[in-house]
Amino acid sequence: MTAKISRINPDQLHETPGYHHITVVETGRTAYLAGQCPLDPGGCLVGPGSLTVQVDQVVVNALAALAAVDAQPQHVVRSVIYVRSHDREDLGLAWNRLTTSALGPAFTSASTLLGVAQLGFAGQLVEVDLTVALPD
Repeated sequence: MTAKISRINPDQLHETPGYHHITVVETGRTAYLAGQCPLDPGGCLVGPGSLTVQVDQVVVNALAALAAVDAQPQHVVRSVIYVRSHDREDLGLAWNRLTTSALGPAFTSASTLLGVAQLGFAGQLVEVDLTVALPD
């Protein structure tokens, strides 16, 4: 049995650029993925200084993590995107690149986009945290 996932945008809340205000999971197991970073399989940062290159690596890593639990982007029920920037253009670039990638369906659920002062690895510009309703 697959978890039933409902995504809701109440009329009383503002329109969104693609995400839903509320995601409800009726049944099933969940997986909480660690923040996916722009690191290659050897643990080295990719694309120093390039937000687009780093976003693309985060997508690759997140898809691999989802596959490891037999899940796909549409099974994501919550996402948090961290961008090391105070510039809204950088946040918009990260959002647009993520939502138009193969990982894009993950961001139709409840989602938060944050500009932050620092991330865990030197030179890291983006990180994505995902919660997944696992298919049976």
